Amino acid sequence: MKLVIFDCDGTLVDSQHMICAAMHKTYLQHDLPCPPRERLLSIVGLSLGEAFRRLADGAPQPLESLTEGYKAAFFALRASGEHVEPLYPGARDAVEELARRGDVTLGIATGKSERGVKAVLEHHGLMQHFTTIQTADSAPSKPHPGMVLHAMREAGVAPDRTVVIGDTAFDMDMARAAGASAIGVAWGYHPVSELRDAGAQIVIEDFSALLPTLDRMWPVKTQNSTNA
Repeated sequence: MKLVIFDCDGTLVDSQHMICAAMHKTYLQHDLPCPPRERLLSIVGLSLGEAFRRLADGAPQPLESLTEGYKAAFFALRASGEHVEPLYPGARDAVEELARRGDVTLGIATGKSERGVKAVLEHHGLMQHFTTIQTADSAPSKPHPGMVLHAMREAGVAPDRTVVIGDTAFDMDMARAAGASAIGVAWGYHPVSELRDAGAQIVIEDFSALLPTLDRMWPVKTQNSTNA
């Protein structure tokens, strides 16, 4: 059995507009200047507390209040339908094809809350394909390997049969710290150079390259090769 773990924001769905809108609303409510868009996107993938801590750059800020304010703002935006979190092109086909494979288990490791990631997956009709879902609610923030370690335990899969697919250096660091393989995606929120520096074994340009990449990593054994 093989375990394929996807990040969510920036990997499966493009949530940057909702994230930035919720951030702007949160900082405005706290009468604080909002960091620029590039800075906001650089912390996507971290748990909210860690994200706000990094954005503060050492300045005293009400981190707990900012975290709760962001949760409320993001929930309100989703409920209003003002913004959406669309799947990236090819994401649905890749997930559904992997789910059809009898030797693959699918997982999620995300800085989103459990409520948030389940809402996204259910909206896109993908929830049933994922066996293990790890979130910031029950594990340390990326790049700590806890989410991947928990997923491997739940799925009963060893590190050398596990791969993490993500768009940030946090995902790559998390995967390598857990002993898993790491595939970066070029369409997300961190530059390709950062993914490679963080240990991505390969960076793919679009979802059509994912399955061929996994097949090269885990070649199917033929009868002849088994007897060799």
